Amino acid sequence: MNMDMKRTLVKTRTWAVVLSLSIGAAACGGAPDTSPAADTATAVPVAVDRVAITASAGSFDTGGTLVARQTAIVASRVMAPITRVTVVPGDRVRRGQVLVVLEGDEMTAQAARARAGLESARAGARVAASDRAAAAAGVTLARATYERIATLHAERSATSQELDEAGAALKQAEARAAMAAAQADMTDRGIEAAEAGTRAADIAQSWNTLAAPFDGVVSARHADPGTMAAPGQPLLTLEGTGALQMDVRVDASRAAALAVGQPAEVRIDASGTDEWTAGRIAEIARVDPASHSFVVTVDVAANTNWRSGLFGRARFSGPSAERLTVSADAVVTRGQLTFVYVVGADDHARLRMVSLGEAGGDRVDVLAGLSDGDRVVLRPAPALADGAKVRAGAPAPEGAR
Repeated sequence: MNMDMKRTLVKTRTWAVVLSLSIGAAACGGAPDTSPAADTATAVPVAVDRVAITASAGSFDTGGTLVARQTAIVASRVMAPITRVTVVPGDRVRRGQVLVVLEGDEMTAQAARARAGLESARAGARVAASDRAAAAAGVTLARATYERIATLHAERSATSQELDEAGAALKQAEARAAMAAAQADMTDRGIEAAEAGTRAADIAQSWNTLAAPFDGVVSARHADPGTMAAPGQPLLTLEGTGALQMDVRVDASRAAALAVGQPAEVRIDASGTDEWTAGRIAEIARVDPASHSFVVTVDVAANTNWRSGLFGRARFSGPSAERLTVSADAVVTRGQLTFVYVVGADDHARLRMVSLGEAGGDRVDVLAGLSDGDRVVLRPAPALADGAKVRAGAPAPEGAR
């Protein structure tokens, strides 16, 4: 065999080996892969519940402010500078305790003038009484003289002129007596007026000191010494220490179902508990034309841990109603937004934002975002991803919402 034939044979064998290796590699690459595919990943076991329409008692609650049932605004009746304020907010006071003192020089002078006028009227009454007594004595003398002259005239021992003069003197004496009596009556009326003026001056002088009208607590102080107090200007706010009440606003549609005396419940946010305290509707004010709502006052028992000004809620019972609700365990809160994981027909859990209303027991009213019959994940784990495939019906995994 010559050299050219040997070279050709070697090349042929080399190409055969390369072709065999290529065919083998292609065969290996085309073999089926036994590793699991991405779309067959293990589903997450979850517990689910359905959104449903449930019947409720129809109760509703609304926010309001706690206030003292007995409140008084301490104000001045006169214009005068304030000389002293004896209390500060938070002080407990007793009925009749002096709270504010006003400058009273003018009132004191008026009271002294009124008392002087009374004494003058009494002195005038004594003079009038003396004049009345003198006039009565003059009448007695003139009558006796007239009778004597009349007797003598009948015996023809006195002239007609003397009889006429005696009669005229009697009439003058009677006129003076009547005038003295009228003067005495006038002085009596003057005494009564002076006494009334004195009482008025004493009352006005008492306005220089402002006292507590009942036992209570000073809740606000509106003026300090040196301020000019004006009639009706608030100086202090005093609240009773007894029972409390909560003022809440209720829209007109719901207020129609409320009545005075109806039971209610009150809860104070600052109390740190979810307990409701029994109360009773005491008053339903007229509708506010601006907000179309009523101010409803609920009386509650005294509580040593409560103070006026605290914010809380009042709950009222109403007619039963059907509402769309979801389990509270399905709600996911992120910031100010609320979500639920809704399980679709393809068994994938998708995060959906919802609008929720009032809570009742273990369920929450649904305002928007869900429909009756929707399946939602209960107590979803923090690691549950939006769109993850789930297996419904298994026990829910532990995890905070």
